[in-house]
Amino acid sequence: MTVSGAIETGLRELVLSPGDHACVFYRGALGRDEVLHPYLRAGLHAGDKCVCVVDSPGAAEGVTNLAEESARDRQLDVHLSETSYLAGGAFTRKHMLQFWCEHLDKAAQLGFTFCRVVGEMTWALRDVPGVEDLVRYEAELNEVAAGYPTAILCLYDLDRFSGEVVAEVVKTHPKVLIGGMLVENPYYVAPDEFLRQTQA
Repeated sequence: MTVSGAIETGLRELVLSPGDHACVFYRGALGRDEVLHPYLRAGLHAGDKCVCVVDSPGAAEGVTNLAEESARDRQLDVHLSETSYLAGGAFTRKHMLQFWCEHLDKAAQLGFTFCRVVGEMTWALRDVPGVEDLVRYEAELNEVAAGYPTAILCLYDLDRFSGEVVAEVVKTHPKVLIGGMLVENPYYVAPDEFLRQTQA
């Protein structure tokens, strides 16, 4: 199982370590799956716990089919946005941060020493209460990543998100994968500072 050092991601261009919170920019469902499936497959082969939230039944089916490659039982959890980010018909930062912490705690209780977390973020394009807190949520998610044996990927479709949202989201992720290149993000702002700026 993955514990320390570099994580096998299934993608040569994606180099991650425990505690990382990375933003992945892609285009379309195919671009999403070209990152999502190898990353989860590598985790299943490594014996890691994998928790994934996707934004459509089709995406969920594609991920669920990977379960047959699991190295052990109860290794892959797949959720839809409606039962996670948008549970109850709205988005709240507190609920979603608690959602991840509960899953990470449960993974440890089941004996997993590392957990891969992935969220497809297109739910934030819906007209529902709370989506305006997306960027603050992303900033606070860095603290979750730092507090657990995990690596978190947030997936953003460049064909659907505006440049304005992308520019803000970038500030909340220490690492960014775009165009097949992973970069240490020079625009990253630490959570405390970012939240202070947004409250000013």
